[in-house]
Amino acid sequence: MRKTVVIIALILAAGVLFVAGCKKQEPEKIVIATDATWPPMEMVNESKEIVGFDIDLMNAAAKEGKFAVEFRNTAWDGIFAGLEAGEYDAVMSSVTITDERKQTMDFSVPYINAGQILIVRQELEGVEQLEQLKGKNVGAQIGTTGAFEVEKAAGVTLKTYDEIGLAFEDLANGRIEAVVCDTPVAAQFALQNENYKGKLKIVGQPFTEEYYGVAVKKGNSKVLEAINKGLEKVLKTDSYAQIEAKWLR
Repeated sequence: MRKTVVIIALILAAGVLFVAGCKKQEPEKIVIATDATWPPMEMVNESKEIVGFDIDLMNAAAKEGKFAVEFRNTAWDGIFAGLEAGEYDAVMSSVTITDERKQTMDFSVPYINAGQILIVRQELEGVEQLEQLKGKNVGAQIGTTGAFEVEKAAGVTLKTYDEIGLAFEDLANGRIEAVVCDTPVAAQFALQNENYKGKLKIVGQPFTEEYYGVAVKKGNSKVLEAINKGLEKVLKTDSYAQIEAKWLR
C-alpha cells in the first residue's frame, strides 16, 4: 500500500514538473530595446517614462500574449548589435522590415504601414488624395520618398525643403497647400507639435508601403511566437484603432 502511495506521488510530481516545463516554453518577460527619440512612436515624457505608439501597442500585445514586457532606452547606432549580442530579446523602434534586414534578424508580423501620407490645413475639405491637388504646391523633404511621390502626381507642383519642419511651417502659413511625408513624422508635426495643433490635419491613408515590425535575433522562435501571438490578437480588436487614434490621428 505504501509503495502504491509513493508511486502515485511520484507520478503526480512528474506531472507537475511536466506542466511547469511546458509553461517555460513561453517567455515570462520579454526585454525590448527602443530608441525613444522618435515621437510619436517612442519618446520619453516629462516624467522620464518611455511612451508612444509602439509602447502602447506592445503593452497591449503583452497583455493578450500573457507575458511581461520591459523597455530599455537604447541608442539607435548600437541597437541591432545589442540584439545580436543577446543584451535584450527584441527591438521595437519604428524598424522598417526590409529584405536586407531579414538576412540578419527575424521580424514579427507587420503592425503598421508607415508609408507616405498627406497633410493639409485644418480648414481644407474634400481632399484625401494627392491627385486632388492639381495646380497646387505640395511640399516634401528633398530626396525623400515623399518628394518622389509628389513628382509622380500629374499637375501637382513639388516644392522641396532641406528639412521637413520648414515644409510644415510653410503649410501652416498658407504658402503651400499640403505636405507629404512618413506617417509617424506627419503625426508628430500635425498632432503633437504645439505650434501646429488645431491648424493641420492628416487626410486619407498611406499611399506607399513601409511596414514596421518587431525585430528579434535570428532563430529566436520562442520570443517571436510570443510577440506574434499577442500582436495578432491586438491587431484584430478595437484596441489597435484606439492606439492609432491616440498617437497617429
